Amino acid sequence: MTLDSSTIQIPKRLLMGPGPSEVDPRVYKAMMQPVIGYLDPVLFQILDQLQDRLRSVFRTRNTVTLPISATGGAGMEASLYNFIEPGDSVAVLIGGLFASRIGDIAGRCGANVIRIDHSPGKAADLDHVRSVLKGKKLKILAAVHSETSTGVYQQIEPLRKIADDTGALLLIDTVSSLGGIPVEVDAWGIDICYSGSQKCLGCPPGLSPITVSDRAAQAMREKKTPAASWYLDLQLISQYWSKERKYHHTPPITMLYALNESLRLLLDEGLEVACERHRRSHLALVEGLSAMGLSMFVEDRAARAWTLNTIRIPKGVDDAKVRVYLLERFGIEIGAGIGDMRGSIWRVGLLGLTAKAECVLLLLHALESALIENGFSCNKGAGVAAAEKIYQTAAK
Repeated sequence: MTLDSSTIQIPKRLLMGPGPSEVDPRVYKAMMQPVIGYLDPVLFQILDQLQDRLRSVFRTRNTVTLPISATGGAGMEASLYNFIEPGDSVAVLIGGLFASRIGDIAGRCGANVIRIDHSPGKAADLDHVRSVLKGKKLKILAAVHSETSTGVYQQIEPLRKIADDTGALLLIDTVSSLGGIPVEVDAWGIDICYSGSQKCLGCPPGLSPITVSDRAAQAMREKKTPAASWYLDLQLISQYWSKERKYHHTPPITMLYALNESLRLLLDEGLEVACERHRRSHLALVEGLSAMGLSMFVEDRAARAWTLNTIRIPKGVDDAKVRVYLLERFGIEIGAGIGDMRGSIWRVGLLGLTAKAECVLLLLHALESALIENGFSCNKGAGVAAAEKIYQTAAK
């Protein structure tokens, strides 16, 4: 058999799906630096700098704060493997695919999983959560801040009191919110928080930042059984990220350069400024879609994640044809629904670099063209005009 020796040319896309997101050229430039060894003193300087920047973005002073050498799913698994023992009770607020996955992993760890299900298009009813958990003792209470499968935003602050009442560690998934929606790990009393490099942080996929409170770190040390995964054992990994510098695995050096640079860019912009940019772009997109006759899957404005926007697919419009048209005609990628949402919604990510006027306006123009091409009637230019008004108002 003759092997194909040709090189595949990668086209430039505008990534406006649920992730990965656009990567700043300065991040790509950082990735072009020479690879050095995992015990090189210069790499240790980068590790220290990266940890400090992660603490700033998570808004925490936690000692155990580091990027796991794998994607966000590994952060999810590490957040469970390192704390759960067989028979522990774990409660999960579930309204989408990724929250459900937390429950699945907890079950594989031998936990008694208490699923608190709610409608996919709504945030969890906290009174219902309190009622279900009244009198129970938990090891972990888990929730997703921004559910990537549905675009639902869950308020986190009130969960601390519920966790306290049940004796639980509070675990929060911030994969599609960190860097785009305010996250306050220390102020909100979050014990275990993980994210992904490839969304609002504007870095390629491959790392999962995680931070663990002192209380959770103590629980991890007191755990009677070792973490179910050697590779994701935070006690072992932390020995490399501490002054001890004890070898655990060879980290993806180039990805560490990338994340360090992406965090620098985010902090140079300012977390508050970046979050406001995401909020404003979300509002502009929603107004534009409404002017085009489209509706959001999440009806409650307060429950909409700014970073992950879910749009109901109009009756009679072919999901795949619209997405293919956007990709082939405009080079724009948006996401299909996943799980139970497949075929009923589109997922538009305003993640990092795409949360700005030029991207939102281009998408609205392109989507208008795609819809008209597929037989959906909408007023030409109405979406762009409505979105521009939001941006103009914000600029005054």
